[in-house]
Amino acid sequence: MIKIGIIIGSTRPGRNSETVAKWVYEIASKRTDASFEVVDIKDYDLPLLDEPIPPSMSQYANDHTKKWSEKIASFDAFIFVTPEYNHAPSGALKNAIDYLYAEWNNKAAGFVSYGSSGGVRAVEQLRQIMGEIQVADVRAQVILSLFTDFENFSVFKPGEYQEATLHTMIDQLVAWGEALKTIRK
Repeated sequence: MIKIGIIIGSTRPGRNSETVAKWVYEIASKRTDASFEVVDIKDYDLPLLDEPIPPSMSQYANDHTKKWSEKIASFDAFIFVTPEYNHAPSGALKNAIDYLYAEWNNKAAGFVSYGSSGGVRAVEQLRQIMGEIQVADVRAQVILSLFTDFENFSVFKPGEYQEATLHTMIDQLVAWGEALKTIRK
């Protein structure tokens, strides 16, 4: 069984991503084809990239990077829960991704995004980033609108149809995650 990390992609106070990630976890954890864990980038307290050697060399100097590396290396696939800030993913998420390289390679990713336009522009950029770090991203995506899936832009109340969309994304993610696991061996 593969292990999937649900990455909370914002550190902003009052963020919606923590609630969305918990929703993803509650639904996903009922499945029997993978195990799931919520990973909050806020817990790793990663400053703006501060490693003296590029991540592709895997020679980390800082304890926070070593801890982050160990956590990301333990997964076969990822679900990135990302807001859209100014037509992009959060700076904190981009920074967390940039800290590592090999730990991401030959794994799979799916996206749950939210924002005034459902976070689709943030995911467009994340798909390009995933390509560079050798992560295969799946086509299905959960798109949450601040207008229809949140009350007053802050209380998460997803439409019932969103659960089916989430399962479709996870189905694709599990298939790709299992396939890529064989490549890493």
